[in-house]
Amino acid sequence: MTSVKTVLVVGGAGYIGSHMVWLLGQKGVDVVTLDNFSSGYPDAILHGQFVHGDIGDSRILDKVFSEHPFDAVMHFASFIQVGESVQAPAKYYQNNFANTLNLLNAMRTYGVDKFIFSSTAAIFGEPDYSPIDEAHPKRPINPYGWSKLMVEQALADYDHAYGFKSVCLRYFNAAGAHPEALLGERHDPETHLIPLVLQAASGRRPHITVFGRDYDTPDGTCIRDYIHILDLAEAHWLALQHLQSGGESAAFNLGNGNGYSVENVIQAARRISGKIIPVQEGQRRAGDPARLVANADKIKQQLGWQPAYADLDTIVEHAWRWESKCMSVK
Repeated sequence: MTSVKTVLVVGGAGYIGSHMVWLLGQKGVDVVTLDNFSSGYPDAILHGQFVHGDIGDSRILDKVFSEHPFDAVMHFASFIQVGESVQAPAKYYQNNFANTLNLLNAMRTYGVDKFIFSSTAAIFGEPDYSPIDEAHPKRPINPYGWSKLMVEQALADYDHAYGFKSVCLRYFNAAGAHPEALLGERHDPETHLIPLVLQAASGRRPHITVFGRDYDTPDGTCIRDYIHILDLAEAHWLALQHLQSGGESAAFNLGNGNGYSVENVIQAARRISGKIIPVQEGQRRAGDPARLVANADKIKQQLGWQPAYADLDTIVEHAWRWESKCMSVK
């Protein structure tokens, strides 16, 4: 297999991208990170070179591609808030779809034809069955999900017309942090359950709200599939090797295959942190399915991926180390 020498990581200063940049550094790959810091942080880039800029800016892309012989591009520079996408669809279609086309066309201009794309379980919409496999119907119910599915469709068309190879990785719930608290989750605003619960544990927020306890699940709270951030990054590495060795374009669901309820997460956070976590009861939120769990058999069988941190307590423990670090430096 031809080795990977240089990779462009767009959005490499954000939560998932920064862990990927770190892992690529561990693998001995040269990295150029392109980020506009709309949601990322300069101190999260722990390896390689950095260029400040936006994939919507063709002049920046010309400069980056003309100066570096990239083997592949990894794309993490998407807006991710589902609710905001409903209120501001133009923002999501512009950044997540139109700007991504701009990036793909720059890649074609400079002869870079391998692309790893951060997709999402939101392309499936309301699930017909669970666990969700790759064959599940794709019916997004918000602009965020549509913006990702539109990129997946464009990538399929680019492969057919131009031989442009890609892997789309459909995340369920990325969670956790670097085990040594080198990196972690710090979205603003934070919308993900595990950091919200841990912020309630640390005192950074007054309580955690449980939105509904009358779902058709064992404890009545919603069940989700949490995948450790480094397991996610490892899947990207395997996808990159797949393309570099001449593999065909593909799409894979990424999750543990284990569903954990909101109540499971709260109890794990209490165990790990040793803190009292105040809970408020809220009403169900529109569009919250009772159960969202991934069937990740395809990536396990085809790329040999196996989660190393599948246990909920491990995921929460690593996230708690990060939360504790954030509190100690305030």
